[in-house]
Amino acid sequence: MLNRSVLILLTGMLLLSSPVFAETTRPNILFAFADDWGRYASAYAAIEKGGPSDIVSTPNFDRIAKEGVLFTNAFVNAPSCTPCRSSLLSGQYFWRTGRGAILQGAIWDENIPSYPLILQKAGYHIGHTYKVWSPGSPANAPYGARPTSYGKKGSRFNGFSQFVTKQDDADAGKNTLLKEVRGNFKDFLADREDGEPFCYWWGPTNCHRKWIQGSGKELWGLNPDDLKGKLPACLPDVPIVREDFADYLGEAMAFDAGLGVLLDELQKTGEIDNTIIVVSGDHGAPGFPNGKCNLYDFGTHVPLAVRWPQQVPGDRVVHDFVCLPDLAATFLDAGGEEIPQVMTGKSLLSVLKSDKSGVVDPMRDAVITGRERHVAKARADWRPYPQRAIRTKNFLYIRNFKPGRWPMGTAPGYGAPAAEMPAFEVLRENTFAAFGDLDASPTKAWITLNCEQDPSRRKYFDFAFAQRPEEELYDLKVDFHQVYNVADEDRYADVKSDLSTRLMHILKETGDPRVTGDGSTYDKPPFATEWKRPVPGKNK
Repeated sequence: MLNRSVLILLTGMLLLSSPVFAETTRPNILFAFADDWGRYASAYAAIEKGGPSDIVSTPNFDRIAKEGVLFTNAFVNAPSCTPCRSSLLSGQYFWRTGRGAILQGAIWDENIPSYPLILQKAGYHIGHTYKVWSPGSPANAPYGARPTSYGKKGSRFNGFSQFVTKQDDADAGKNTLLKEVRGNFKDFLADREDGEPFCYWWGPTNCHRKWIQGSGKELWGLNPDDLKGKLPACLPDVPIVREDFADYLGEAMAFDAGLGVLLDELQKTGEIDNTIIVVSGDHGAPGFPNGKCNLYDFGTHVPLAVRWPQQVPGDRVVHDFVCLPDLAATFLDAGGEEIPQVMTGKSLLSVLKSDKSGVVDPMRDAVITGRERHVAKARADWRPYPQRAIRTKNFLYIRNFKPGRWPMGTAPGYGAPAAEMPAFEVLRENTFAAFGDLDASPTKAWITLNCEQDPSRRKYFDFAFAQRPEEELYDLKVDFHQVYNVADEDRYADVKSDLSTRLMHILKETGDPRVTGDGSTYDKPPFATEWKRPVPGKNK
């Protein structure tokens, strides 16, 4: 007769070999992805003082960073929501996703592999709350079939300040929205089978315009004057812009509060340590010059923190360059699935599992970013503003393929006295009133009406709206905010040539239609029948 210790050992061996146990040991995946949230969190203020993060408080993001890995060089592939998300879901550069590469008129190509569907086929329970991939009809939904949306408890969180400022008790209003977040997540968890790992996407849009002016101070105690001397150099340091930015940071704090609810619920399930928690944002700040829809860091540099204590040593700050399409490959790698050969993103798993800080993989020394069409109405004939860029530790090189076009679109009255431009209230509320690739905002309105005709402030108008040369080069050692273009300076000729050559090689190698043909693919109207996805090459 077997003694008790042997019986326990045999039972454990049987459990380890059972399919049910194998299912539960695969990691869950929680991806918290904020719309329009740039790289602003108190975890960054702790290592890089002197910027807007100094006044923001994000304890839940900070927890993920402290107990996991905080990345300092994470970038989106495209600073516009649809191409950014297309690249992230597919694990490929956005120009390889056909009409997924544009904001308006985008349709998902069902032949493109995407990490959620691959994981679902492998036995994962997948679902999302709020925004994942915005355009397209149900017949042309992301990754071939629309994943289950868990939103029965509501979607009011997406208008956080709009809702809370209308309540008699702000704290009670906040709690109402946090209960909504919790309820939707609990519905998702309750819907899975026993032993089934999950892959959940939480994508609130509250950091997207329009939030309520003054809400940063009213709801979160953020004093706009505390931003004096801390704004990006492309922004005028004036009260209305500081207030606008403080309101934006308030929405980042709201996102962080929602993240805290998800962490609390995971803690209650006992599964938090077998869950890969990844937190990031889909591009930079909306409604501010050089932010969203631009290839400067203010538009492409995003937060990224990853926690997975069973596999990832924590309390590390890593400087390796990460492009968000890398996350698709990372999720598949962690789930034990083969990474499709067409994915250009590269798994971060070896970096995450390392115990090193600083530079872990020296080969991760650059990222490639780009942009085509954002708002269709920004220019005549639906024409985009095509750009590609390479960002390294010390330099940012940008190629503007159509320098004769206006980067943020055109405007009625442009070049005329400010009195002929739309009124402040219109520019604050209506994105399409002027320069349609820059979201409507108090900042946009103030710069448009106060800087064009004022020589002392003209540079801020030009940062926002002026035409740009074919090539831009920024020396980040002396120009962190990227406002002094040195592309035409002789002393930078070799750097410019090297970066241009490297960028164009990658674009050609990965089949970018902007450089492999006559470059006209994205100049077609978005509903043109001749749109074709480039033939994908192998993952290089």
